[in-house]
Amino acid sequence: MSYDKELAAAKKAVSLAACLSQEVQKTLLQSQVWRKSDRSPVTAADYGSQAVVSLVLERELQPEKLSLVAEEETGDLRKKGSEEFLEGITKLVKDTLASEGSYAGSPLSTDDVLNAIDSGKSEGGCSGCHWILDPIDGTKGFVRGEQYAVGLALLVEGKVVVGVMACPNLPVASAVGETEKSSSENVGCLFFATTGSGTFVQPLNGNSSPQKVQVSSNDVLEEAKFLESYHKPIPIHGTIAKKLGIKALPVRIDSQAKYAAMCRGDAEIYLRFTLNGYSECIWDHAAGTIITTEAGGVVCDAAGKSLDFSKGKYLAHKTGIIVTTKKLKPWILKAVRESMEEENLCF
Repeated sequence: MSYDKELAAAKKAVSLAACLSQEVQKTLLQSQVWRKSDRSPVTAADYGSQAVVSLVLERELQPEKLSLVAEEETGDLRKKGSEEFLEGITKLVKDTLASEGSYAGSPLSTDDVLNAIDSGKSEGGCSGCHWILDPIDGTKGFVRGEQYAVGLALLVEGKVVVGVMACPNLPVASAVGETEKSSSENVGCLFFATTGSGTFVQPLNGNSSPQKVQVSSNDVLEEAKFLESYHKPIPIHGTIAKKLGIKALPVRIDSQAKYAAMCRGDAEIYLRFTLNGYSECIWDHAAGTIITTEAGGVVCDAAGKSLDFSKGKYLAHKTGIIVTTKKLKPWILKAVRESMEEENLCF
């Protein structure tokens, strides 16, 4: 089945959301970072990006009914004292949509924005079509002025079939091992993939044509580059790297930008083992998974099984997530199994 219409809508939605996020990041102050009930940070970009994606998908795909599984909700925005913050978000969304000619002049109220954000309340599941959105993946990186992503994927009958990811601060060239900051003209990438068609990347500014990408062909473990998230140290990552003979320290990158780096061959291994009791949300991995697998990579859990996005908002998977190449997968799974046994961890 062709997903050309859905891909075009997703690219438009994600590109506009990325533009909104870039505007916010330019002037973001620490005082403008809110805390949600779980103490995680949230900004006007998180809410505005979700509203933009919802509104664009609804318009581009009509008359199809939109089912959106997304991270943000409006409970805090509807509380007394948030009126000014909400007005600012509404203006951001209006200005962003007005930059796209066909959307110029469309009236938009604060209620419209709230309703657009709340359209992300779908639970997903194994039947039907559901869009999966992380409006700003890596909010902590976004606040620091570093890496973040806007990730959108389409789930059809429990399988991810389309993925689009904007990485506004990712260098157009390799993102790993760079010692100097790239100039603003050389950053900003849009990755996209549809099932069976491969993965492509183009500059976010649209100044050049999409190029097909592939994961790394390196099969020398000692030379492999290893990615992980910014977080409290995860000891098993070091244990696994040592067993593999990897001498270089891990490169830490926020958000699904790590998947982007993997899919174009910037690195060979991305490990994500988390603290006990943590449940992975599907929006943190859906877009990243398809752009990596369509580029020839592997995304699996610690038991070597593919991730299951069909069980609702949370991933059904065994301990840990492994992203690598087909050549290196057997060696990494062996090192993971041995490391887990040594640390008395269960699959």
